[in-house]
Amino acid sequence: MSPSAIEHESKGNTATWALALAQLVAWGTVYYAFSLFVVPMEHELGWSRASTNAALSVGLLVSGPVAYPVGKWIDHGHGRAVLTAGSLLASIMLVLWSQAGNLVTLFVAWVGLGVAMAATLYDPVFAILTRNYPQSFRTRITLVTLVAGFASTVFIPLTQALIDYQGWRHALLSLSAINLCVCLPIHLMALHDKAISTTATISKAKVKAENSESVRRALRTPVFWALAICFTAYYATFAALTFHLVPLMVERHVAQPIILATMAVIGPAQVLVRMLWFTFGRNVSPKIVGLTITAAFPVSVVILLVAGASPVALILFAVIYGGANGMMTILRGTIVQHILWTEGYGAVSGLLSMPSNIAKGIAPISAAAIWTVTGNYLPVEWAVLCVSLVSTAAFVYVVRWQGGTSTGIAAREGSAS
Repeated sequence: MSPSAIEHESKGNTATWALALAQLVAWGTVYYAFSLFVVPMEHELGWSRASTNAALSVGLLVSGPVAYPVGKWIDHGHGRAVLTAGSLLASIMLVLWSQAGNLVTLFVAWVGLGVAMAATLYDPVFAILTRNYPQSFRTRITLVTLVAGFASTVFIPLTQALIDYQGWRHALLSLSAINLCVCLPIHLMALHDKAISTTATISKAKVKAENSESVRRALRTPVFWALAICFTAYYATFAALTFHLVPLMVERHVAQPIILATMAVIGPAQVLVRMLWFTFGRNVSPKIVGLTITAAFPVSVVILLVAGASPVALILFAVIYGGANGMMTILRGTIVQHILWTEGYGAVSGLLSMPSNIAKGIAPISAAAIWTVTGNYLPVEWAVLCVSLVSTAAFVYVVRWQGGTSTGIAAREGSAS
């Protein structure tokens, strides 16, 4: 490795830690804080639970189609501009949310937050790390997810304390200030929009042409569609179950302490699995990781189906369920480069995120509709199990697809030559 490359990697270590901190704050202030504001808003404004949760769904739906242009802009060398604008927009929308006196304002705020999420949460950072550090992006992506995995641990109690002491409106202003003071300067100072290595000498027009061709090639590749099905089915089932897990356990007369314990295990399980992988499993093939994850999730659903009110079974479910999701984030950030290629990764990843993000918005509402029609959560669990098996089958196809591996290798070799 040349001295300039060593210096680039060294500076990249500081940038990666900074981006990891920004991800922790971004997830904590925008995504995980939402559920804590629902009840205070209902008490003050009289809104229904369905109406307030619909705002989050709208935000997730909006983030879907925005993911592709975000990834494309990053491929063209505008990563710092994208993340900086996303952080600024998130802070502005949190301020707007704090002033909401009607549902229209709340929904407008979450439309803006949906755009901000697409521009700041995970996928754009994964694209930047892949583009800037092609030799070490897997380790860097894992580090980012490891740090950001503590977002709920840090920000759920912090946000609740802010609400208790300041009221929900001023708490949102405080979260906006935290986002602005942490994420904005990190994205401004830790990132550089200059292309690296050989791409620095290639004209922008040629880079754009190569990235566009990469997207067209992906759309012609069966494994791309298999990955799209896998991720969409997975995130649909995870979102549906996550948003309905507490009422599901209440319906089964699970004791309140057991409900709290089950929910409390999920987050640490995600972080623990990421730590174990970061320490021992970085050389494990993403294919093996993917097979393990997509098999583990339906196993967790089966355990939930038969768990009843058993504390042991519910905790086992939470460990497997949380662990699978913790590793899925890393898989989502690394499998495309392993199976396909790194050229145009931002746009290709954005295309994969579109249906997944839309599914995250639709799935909880769909699960609620099934529950409304049937009157219990058993059909919801069976629906989640069936869809999760679709995710498993799609990834099995990815692993068995030999042409995609050879195509990806050829693309990487061609890029390196």
